[in-house]
Amino acid sequence: MDKKIFPDEPEIPILPNLFTAGNLVCGFFAILTIFEGINLSEGATSKAAFDCYQNATFLIFAACLFDLFDGRVARMRGVDGPFGREFDSLADIVSFGIAPALLVAKAVLFQITPSEIGWGIGILYLLCAALRLARFNCMAAEPKKEGQSSDFVGLPVPMAAGAVVSTMYLIMYLMGPDGNFDLGFFKYIIALAMAGVSILMMSRVIYPSFKHVNFNRTKRGTMYGMVGVVLTIICIVKFPWVMPAVIFSIYLLYGLIRPWLTRRWQKRLEINEDEENEQDE
Repeated sequence: MDKKIFPDEPEIPILPNLFTAGNLVCGFFAILTIFEGINLSEGATSKAAFDCYQNATFLIFAACLFDLFDGRVARMRGVDGPFGREFDSLADIVSFGIAPALLVAKAVLFQITPSEIGWGIGILYLLCAALRLARFNCMAAEPKKEGQSSDFVGLPVPMAAGAVVSTMYLIMYLMGPDGNFDLGFFKYIIALAMAGVSILMMSRVIYPSFKHVNFNRTKRGTMYGMVGVVLTIICIVKFPWVMPAVIFSIYLLYGLIRPWLTRRWQKRLEINEDEENEQDE
């Protein structure tokens, strides 16, 4: 009897993939919560529907946190590999592709006349998110060249989702959290923002990855960074409706103004991989 030959199964590190699973689960529950809001109200005009969309927003933010740590944990443990990369992309298309597109389309885009514009922007965002993730996986699978940067080419999908969803929620909250509101002209601003981040995801704009932050060194930049993180957390607790939109928007705009910054300012604002390698030698 011939022995069947199967391809080797990849190693599946438990801890980092648990974070990725948390990302996926948050995206799944965000979609369920959005459907609950759709069933409660047509057009997101009731308080109950608003609460559902609010909870879906929080779940997408939670998915962003899980996505922030899964790669970091994998690199710290030296177990980053193709399985984690593929699993992360599958989770990202649910949490940062389907969920935000569905949320913004139902809560905002379908208020635009004609409705085909809202459909078109929602589909554009979803397609760009999927293409961005596929392009990232293809580039990551290639052998890394000497001196190659680890920065992102194009706006990362989690940051694109966070920018759109946080801006949408901020405007909706300011217009009327009781549910009795009309976004008016602001719905066009959100639509343009969603179309803009879709283009940025597929662009060649360089965004810092911050993959090489080293918590074992106590440099001056690290100290300033710790102070900045603490102040940011305090601001988030104090102004929870405003700060997510501010944080995601700053990152989005930084990639656009980065080419005009001097190398000195870039080193101050980012963790420079080449500088770290020099210190290790």
